[in-house]
Amino acid sequence: MRKTNSTNFVNERFLFQICELNSAVSIISGRWKLQIVYSISQGYNRFHLLRKELPNISEQVLSRQLKELEKHAVILKTEIPDTVPAGIEYILTTKGKDLIPILESLCNWGKIYAKGKEISVDLFG
Repeated sequence: MRKTNSTNFVNERFLFQICELNSAVSIISGRWKLQIVYSISQGYNRFHLLRKELPNISEQVLSRQLKELEKHAVILKTEIPDTVPAGIEYILTTKGKDLIPILESLCNWGKIYAKGKEISVDLFG
């Protein structure tokens, strides 16, 4: 838990107040979150399916990212009735569904400008 009087906390609060973009990026930031959301939208809606779709993510990280997405109401964790042991699936909320066209636009932007490579930035012009 971050101290409420720390510089990072104060700066984060300031950024959230001046622009909603900062709040939005905070919700979806994380190495795997965007891919998890997109994968769920494509039908990979159970933990084991997400692990197959994203083989490089550890179970611990996947679990943590799912919990964070659930906390921010991007996904909803639901129990599948009449399964033993109890099956769990993840579905996109309205907030999560509204994110899909944005992700597709970002993907298209990446295809044009990143071309699958790391973008180099010359900080010293």
